[in-house]
Formats: sequence, C-alpha cells, structure tokens
Amino acid sequence: MTTPAADFTLSPHTGWTREHWEHAADTLLAAVRPYAGPGHSLINLPGPASGSGTHSDGLEGFARTFLLAAFRAAGTTDPRLAERVLAPYAEGLATGTDPASAHRWPRPAELPQARVEAASLALALHETRPLLWDRLPAPVRERTADWLYEVCGAAVPPNNWVWFRAVVSAFLRSAGAPHAPADIAHAIDVTEQWYAGGGWYSDGTRSPGHLRNYDHYNGWAMHLYPLWYTRVAAGHADPADAERYRNRLSAFLDDAAHLVAANGSPLLQGRSLTYRFAAAAPFAAGALFDVSAPSPGLLRRAASGMVRHFLEHGATAPDGLLSLGWHHPFPRIRQRYSGPASPYWASKAFATLLLPAGHPLWTAPEEPLPVERGDFVRTLAAPGWIAAGTRADGIVRVANHGTDHTPPDRPARDDPFYARYGYTTHTAPELAPLREAPATAHPDPEAHARDGDARYTDPADLDQLYDSHVALLTEDGVPSQRTPFERVALAEGTGVSRHRAHWPPPADGTAGAADRDRWPAGPRITTASLLHGPWEIRLVRVTADAAAPAAPPPRLRVGGHALAAATPPDGDTTPEAALVRRPDGLISALFVLHPGEGTPALHRDRDTNAFGPHSATPYYLTPHPLPYGHLHAVALHLGNPGPGAPPLTPPTLTVTGSAPRTVTAHWPDGSTSTLTL
Repeated sequence: MTTPAADFTLSPHTGWTREHWEHAADTLLAAVRPYAGPGHSLINLPGPASGSGTHSDGLEGFARTFLLAAFRAAGTTDPRLAERVLAPYAEGLATGTDPASAHRWPRPAELPQARVEAASLALALHETRPLLWDRLPAPVRERTADWLYEVCGAAVPPNNWVWFRAVVSAFLRSAGAPHAPADIAHAIDVTEQWYAGGGWYSDGTRSPGHLRNYDHYNGWAMHLYPLWYTRVAAGHADPADAERYRNRLSAFLDDAAHLVAANGSPLLQGRSLTYRFAAAAPFAAGALFDVSAPSPGLLRRAASGMVRHFLEHGATAPDGLLSLGWHHPFPRIRQRYSGPASPYWASKAFATLLLPAGHPLWTAPEEPLPVERGDFVRTLAAPGWIAAGTRADGIVRVANHGTDHTPPDRPARDDPFYARYGYTTHTAPELAPLREAPATAHPDPEAHARDGDARYTDPADLDQLYDSHVALLTEDGVPSQRTPFERVALAEGTGVSRHRAHWPPPADGTAGAADRDRWPAGPRITTASLLHGPWEIRLVRVTADAAAPAAPPPRLRVGGHALAAATPPDGDTTPEAALVRRPDGLISALFVLHPGEGTPALHRDRDTNAFGPHSATPYYLTPHPLPYGHLHAVALHLGNPGPGAPPLTPPTLTVTGSAPRTVTAHWPDGSTSTLTL
C-alpha cells in the first residue's frame, strides 16, 4: 500500500488528511488477517497471554479489530471495499456464536472479559447495520443476540464496565431482541455519581464519595460510551442526557488538548497505556458528536498527531501489528488483563472515518495545540494536577497531587502509573516486572489486582522506585511508599499533598503481606510543587506523627524524571546537581536548593523503561537524618534546550518564617512564585 502524500497546506502540523487515516486503517487490518483462525472467529496474535487466557485473547483480537473494520467500512463510499473489509467478520460472527463450533467464542456468562469485548461487537454491528447486520442470515442474528444477551445483568466492576452492559442492551433493543433496561438506567445513574466537574469523570470508585481514579479512561471510555449509547439508542435516549454528555466532553477536551505534546504524544499516566492512540478517541468523539469546542481543526490536529506519532515511532514494527508497548514492544507496560490483541483498543480513534470527506473535521485547516501556541501553566482541578507546557520543546509535564487510584482509608503499594509525583509526555515511569497472578483467588472478585501489588512481589522490585518519587529510607535502605495520599491545596502553578509514609512488605501471598493494617508506618510527608516553564520546585517537609512510635527521622530521597534511550544516557553529577542527557538533547536535571546540603546522584537501570533499554534518574539523598519539620527543596528540570544552549541556570529560593513558612521561587526568567507551607 502506497502512503499518501503529506498535505502541509491543509494540515501544517502533521501533513495528515483523511487519506492517511484510511491508509493506516487498511494497513492495520491487513496485518492481523494472517492470524485469524478457521472460520475467522478468533484472531490470536503473537505475544504473552492475558490473565483471561488465549481463548479470550482470540475473541479480543476479533472484537477490537472488528470495530476498526466497522469504522472503515461504514465511512467509505466504495461498496465493494466495505464488503471486502467486513466479509471475514461476517464469517467470524457465524462461527463464533455457534455453540457447536470448535472455534466458538467464550460466552459472557462464563468469562468476564467477554463482557468487555461484547461492547465493541455491539458498536461495530450498530455502525454497519445496513452493510452487515441486516444481511446476516436470521440464525446468525439470533445466535449473536443470544450471545450478547448474556452480558445483560452480568456482574461488572463499579467502573467503566457498567457501560459495556448499557451499550449492549441499547443495541439489542434496537434489534428488537431481549435486553436489560435496568443496565442502561444503572449506567446513567452511577455515571452522575462519578462526575467530578470540569469535564472529568473518575473511572468508578472503590470508596463512595471519593473520586480518585483519573486517567485516559476518562476520555476513551467514560466520555465515549455514554455518548455512543445515545447514538445507538436513538429515540430511546433522553435528549437532555445527550446534551449533558456533549457539553462535558467539550469541557474535557479543553483540558485534554493541553496534555498533548507537540510531537503528538499523550501523557504517560494511568493504566492500559499500551492502547496508545486510543487517547485520540475523545477528540474523534468530539467531532462525531459535534461539540461546540474545540474547533474541528484542533480536534484533527490532536487526533492525527497522536496516531502519526505512534506509527512513526515503531508501534507496529516489524510485522505491522500493534505490539504490547509504547513506541516499541515493551511488555512490562501491560497489566495482567493485557493480551496480544489488547492494543487494538486503539481502534476507537478511527471513529473519525465515520465522518464523510466533506465534514469540517477533514476540510478545516489544522490549528496548533496549546503547547504550540505558547508556554502555559494550567490547573486541572478534578484530577489534582498542575500541567505545564513549553513551546520551545513541545513538552507537557504534570505534577500529581490528586490521583492515586486507590481507596483513601487503607495503605497500598504504590502503582507506578498513579503514585508518582510527576508524569510527562516525554518520559515514562520506571517499571518493575509484572509478576504472575497468585494461584489463590483475589480477595475482591470484582476488581483486578492492583498494579502496585503485581509489581512488588520481591524486595528487588524497589530498585524501580526512584523516579518522580519522595521516600524516607529505613536503616537498610528500604524506601517508603505514598498511596493513599491526601490533596491539601491546588492553585495556579502550585499543588500540595501529604501522606503517611509506610513500608509495605512484598506481595508474596503471605498473610502478613495482605494485612495492610499491620504494615509498618512512619511520619507524615507533605510535598508541594511549584511549576514554571520546564522547571518544578519540589518542597518536602517531614513531620512526626503522634500515632507513630517515636523514632529518629529517617533519611529522605527525592527523585527526578527518568530518561531512557537505546544507549546509556550521559550523566553528570556535582555537589549541587545531577543531570541526565539523552542523545536527542532531552535533559532531566535535579538541583539542590534548600538546605544546600545533600548528595545528588544518578540511579541507572536496564529494561525498565518504555523509552529504551537504558535509563537513568537524577535523585537527591540527605546526608544524614535531619530534624522533623525541616524544609527540603530541589529544582527539577525537564526540557530540550537545543544544541549550543548555555548550561542550565536553576531557580533560587527564599524561605521566611517558621510555622508556617513562606517560600518564594525566583525563576530564571525573572518572575516569582510564592507558596505558604
């Protein structure tokens, strides 16, 4: 297939047009076809099996690529192309729903993951109704409806899964088949409980009233499915619901556009990052559901930028398949539920193809992203984030003081995708190996084991707990962990949170490891972030806890951003700073500001980072235990100053008062920021 020529007149930032999207869809679909089994019902791609097993993975391969095929077929004006794209999926529906077939699908009643994939099947069938569903033989339609009906009323965890049941019921109702109105009503009701304002949904909650689960699921699930429900339900959906969902999506996209880098990368935060350009799905939905803002030119700029970014950075190399990874294959990024076909959740981005060539999404000139228009610092209230973007290098950074994806009332092992203090579009958290699930049943059958538990089963796993982390070290060097933490304050350019330091034992299946109430705990740690340009000043204060046994204050360690590359990044240390430089010029640095003593150093690792096999993290370690109440401050830099740039000049700090302290940051450009702590 010949790649279309770039059009930098219509799309000055990406060069992409609708033809590029069609070409990408055709290429992705062609790559999976050799892996379809007899009857085309199961598509088993190479790679490690998910926790649900290879039979489930084969269904996932069918359902997620079927959604891509549906968007491609429904959006083309060439009927022969549509028929050719859908033919193997029509055969797969007949085979997969046949209970007598050796290649049948696992049933939703017997396998929870099938309830997830049922939603993709329902959306694909809806979008191709006149092309596929209406032409299926009556027995196949009946078997498909029977299979889908097993989702109705099935147990689902209290998160985005409630919408899998709802969209399946909406499709079944539209097909005149038995369905579950209660599933639809439940999804609509709990979604209101999870709405935090400003366009942000928490992806469910394990503690009613505590909304702490913010990640890409807000865009590719919590916005996508309610709106798509109104599309499938048509006249049955309340117009007020559709309008409310549309307005909320518009509000979210204003924030989401600020989280996209100039190179097209989304923020590396949250679970299921191997879904990659599924992060473009809410921008596609914005165009499909005609939001009032952002403009079509900005929606296309964001969506095209993301898809192009991953396809040009090795996401499909070398065989054309989307791998488990980020840019290149990196299996550690997956969760236990991830299988070889899981990355095809990214198919949701291609909802853009449902819009015809004459739609403003395709005809409006691309508009620049916020980070391409100028530097910004932005408060994202719902997730508790401060975002800072810099035009010179196109990087977006986030300081995290509100999202930990864990109940607030019990200590937890840190999840690397949620517990870090900082996330960016150009760096990734260091990841310990993903261990096999224990043979015994998880104590909460409605929830997947937390990722922090899955990545901390051996003491050696703590070697990956340096980057974007604040820890107290025991005498033998074991770092404390952060979750759950409490949001204290959030304002323009500043965020504050605190937590009680605790030392979870490895999740080795023993009773002691499971008894969270008996985990060793220590002092309280209050951490503040001040963001400006490529800089973050991180302030840390450790205070004795009256509930904890009296003990000498431990040593403190503060980590900066990890950089990774194909070869070991260059590194330099001085008594005042530690700096890592990637071959492309990207710099991660840490400068000691207050009290002016400590040991800046570098931690190096192998095969722990999505950006490359060699990684390095600058960090600061106090030389000895310092008194409780002492204020520690470091300046963290992440940026690419370009070739020939002068050495970095860090901000300085003025501290006045004692309790409370007033901290004034003096930034390199001459501006100041003030925080009372």
